[in-house]
Amino acid sequence: MRTLAELPHPECKITIFGMNQKYIIKFEQGNLEQTYKIAEADILNGVNGVFEILDEEFINRVLENFTGMRSSFIDTYNKFN
Repeated sequence: MRTLAELPHPECKITIFGMNQKYIIKFEQGNLEQTYKIAEADILNGVNGVFEILDEEFINRVLENFTGMRSSFIDTYNKFN
């Protein structure tokens, strides 16, 4: 897997990787991460095409997912402590 690009964002780290004819888009926030895979053939303009689909609306939904993930993990963790 090779790193193709990083997209600066104040609330999470966004990295685009290339592997096996797929783009892997990884979002990281603290100890949580979300990964999305898309075939290179489904994206026009290479990595720039990936940047185009990562619009503000999508990134906001990813950030909302992090909130839900964190809440779920904390709830589960607290059951055992």
